[in-house]
Amino acid sequence: MAIVYHRLTESIENKPLLEFHQLVMNTTFIIADNQDITYEGLRCYIHQMFGDCHIVNVANKSELITTLKQNSNVVVVVDYALFDFNGVDDFLIMEKRFSKACWILFSNDLSENLIHRLSSENSVSMVLKENSGEEIRSALKCASCGERFLCHQITDSLLLGYTKRDTDSVLTNTEKEILKLIAHGKSVKEIAEIRVSSVHTIITHKKNIFRKLEVNNVYEATKYAFRTGLAEVAEYYI
Repeated sequence: MAIVYHRLTESIENKPLLEFHQLVMNTTFIIADNQDITYEGLRCYIHQMFGDCHIVNVANKSELITTLKQNSNVVVVVDYALFDFNGVDDFLIMEKRFSKACWILFSNDLSENLIHRLSSENSVSMVLKENSGEEIRSALKCASCGERFLCHQITDSLLLGYTKRDTDSVLTNTEKEILKLIAHGKSVKEIAEIRVSSVHTIITHKKNIFRKLEVNNVYEATKYAFRTGLAEVAEYYI
């Protein structure tokens, strides 16, 4: 996968400037992200790279579908976690329905489960918002030419697989259920009410979870739940 990643980047970088501009001349860039700072940053990158091209910002899935129907040559940049998709299957239905579009998943965090689920979707690029400007621009450039781009963290994830121990071999079923509730932002008191248990019992489970996962706080435990696919990032924002 790492070889593919570099080859894709080099194939686009080596295109003659005139040929490249001809490819993107009629491209519509759809930014499906509800964060103003993300929209402004991407719009700035796109204008710097492609000049005065067509950029559309959509706020929800209905607007996205309408815009996709109205445009044929499209690059969609979407934050899967912040947009109103009802899980990965809902996103895949959309991606299959508009298969001629090139998709860039652009998010703060993508779970291991989601990354591996989408690894076979050749029209879906994946980039993290923490990536460098160089990688973000490369993703936009590749997608505009119909090529796929994966940032180096996601490439490494696909090459190396899970770097943490699987929760199935570490946590009990009860602990996994409590960790999922923690990842969804539930307090100890709320978890106790949901589990019909005492606060003391939940605190004990929480301590055992932290000890087994070798984490020190809720943030680290939540990141672990996302990485191992125990909780989906999209669920965190509901």
